[in-house]
Amino acid sequence: MITICRFEIIKSNNIISAMDINYRKTRFLKVAATIEQCPKSDLPEIVLSGRSNVGKSSLMNDIADNKKLARTSANPGKTREVVYFETDGKILFADLPGYGYAKASKEVKERFSKLCDDYFRSGRKISLVLNLLDIRHDPSEHDRSMIEFLNNSGIPYFVVFTKCDKLSRMQVGNRLREMARVLDFAEDACVFAISSEKKAGITELTDAITDFVL
Repeated sequence: MITICRFEIIKSNNIISAMDINYRKTRFLKVAATIEQCPKSDLPEIVLSGRSNVGKSSLMNDIADNKKLARTSANPGKTREVVYFETDGKILFADLPGYGYAKASKEVKERFSKLCDDYFRSGRKISLVLNLLDIRHDPSEHDRSMIEFLNNSGIPYFVVFTKCDKLSRMQVGNRLREMARVLDFAEDACVFAISSEKKAGITELTDAITDFVL
């Protein structure tokens, strides 16, 4: 059964306080354009994946409660490298280039795709993937392929629906049920609905990340 973690997340009795990780102590670490440039680390690595303009940079800023941490842009496809952040000396976040930007050149799209493919197949010890989807839109072929890949890879993942402030609460609930039917989530996948504008669902997400990695 899919766990739908809406604005109020249902937690187990064995929860580690989010104070165990200070997400405000998140700093930019580096960017990497190739696998060889990616940093080596023993920290739990959490990867942010999703299509261009889905809100990965905004989510990173919300997690850190620092709107100046990750650069956001109105122009999709702006991020062309893996961007790394370190949180409280306890987590390494890796923000992958967005996929599926129609206006990018064929050469750029192929380079983005290769970097992402190489990343997941590089043997890096990825602890968790935050796979972002825009709740307003039906999943693209890239979105479906990513979920399928994660299901087959055995890499744990959370599904994070963004842009929820653009819909009413009832519409969000309806879309979540629709997405659960359309996308083949893993049975134990935890699903979040968040709003960067209203900061809804962010604390629930960071609590779940803390509980997962510690």
